[in-house]
Amino acid sequence: MNDFASTPKLTLLPAVDVAGGKAVRLTQGEAGSETNYGDPLDAAAEWVDQGAEWIHLVDLDAAFGRGSNAAILRKVIKQFRGVNVELSGGIRDDASLEAALETGASRLNLGTAALENPEWAADVIGRYGEAVAVGLDVRGTTLAARGWTKEGGDLWEVLARLEDAGCSRYVVTDVTKDGTLRGPNLDLLCEVTARTPKPVVASGGISSLDDIAALRDLVHLGVEGAIVGKALYAGAFTLAEALDVAGD
Repeated sequence: MNDFASTPKLTLLPAVDVAGGKAVRLTQGEAGSETNYGDPLDAAAEWVDQGAEWIHLVDLDAAFGRGSNAAILRKVIKQFRGVNVELSGGIRDDASLEAALETGASRLNLGTAALENPEWAADVIGRYGEAVAVGLDVRGTTLAARGWTKEGGDLWEVLARLEDAGCSRYVVTDVTKDGTLRGPNLDLLCEVTARTPKPVVASGGISSLDDIAALRDLVHLGVEGAIVGKALYAGAFTLAEALDVAGD
């Protein structure tokens, strides 16, 4: 117990994924697999009430290129000014980047743009540094783009390119695990952290407090945090319980 108590803490980012104005969860990132969990403001309020220091806020409609929930996302960020927000979904050009920055989010996630428009992404990384992370959404070692509907290249080639660009942080999702409650891909996380000194945020598959503990064991390798979604909404554990295991 003493060894565990001395392990550096794992930062948890409860997820609020928004589609059609509602908080939803997908299974393996597939459009049409949404489970509706109501008002995004209520979802965020619940995580904040339980002690969240970060929220992972995603505009799924923007990610899929089928619309925008920008007004709702702005409202969530404004409502919870004391909480850090990592904003993701549809940030692909200067206009969407500026709009995302103006929300007051603490950090922006680039996804598809980092794969399809590497020169623009490198410029953004150079300009905004710590305020920008890149999402690496993976099936095997093949990246997924366009809301996980298209292939986006080889993970290791893209990671090397992003390292050259000076990317400050990566959000690594095993698409096959996301929303399935089958446990995180620890091997993938170990492989990624072995190839970059930058912090990594884990995403996908967390189903139990044991999974949180297993990810906390990887903090010394470079796993800085973990996005928790479906397990919280399904009531597998409370955020307060998860934060306790994570070291808060």
